Amino acid sequence: MPAKPPETLTVERYPSPIDGLWLAVDEAGVLRMLHFDRAEEDFLHSVARSYPKAQLVKGRVPSSVRAHLDAYFAGDLAALARIPTGAVGSDFQRSVWAELKAIPHGETRSYGALARKLGKPDASRAVGLANGSNPIAVVVPCHRVIGADGSLTGFGGGLPRKKWLLEHEGAHFVPPTGRLL
Repeated sequence: MPAKPPETLTVERYPSPIDGLWLAVDEAGVLRMLHFDRAEEDFLHSVARSYPKAQLVKGRVPSSVRAHLDAYFAGDLAALARIPTGAVGSDFQRSVWAELKAIPHGETRSYGALARKLGKPDASRAVGLANGSNPIAVVVPCHRVIGADGSLTGFGGGLPRKKWLLEHEGAHFVPPTGRLL
């Protein structure tokens, strides 16, 4: 059952090594959205579409969220797991997102492996769609999903960011050039 919708969301642009990240955090300190840098109006529109009754306030998100992101980018890879998250989505989407959070840093999974883990071995495409609609990039680590052949596959933040994140975490994959790192 989804949590009660937030009444207020604080929105902030967080600078990171992979460019700016837009954050939307509720009054309880739960990260509701994290998107890669784009026009502020686009991000605000996305937040309002997902949380139509929430008041959006530009300001500083809780220091704990920023501190955990700082720690992750500084090398404390476990820090992402300490950020509480909550997102609007169907039961199936939320089950996929929960499985994404269960992938340890430094590891990857294929869409098929995630589908099998969910007990839906024929749902690779549905898993891919749920992965692609993840509203909390990086923290809900959709970047850890790669092709069955070990290759990098599409990523809303672009393949260079996905490659950076996976290399930062020490994960193995086949880069776009075809040579294994």
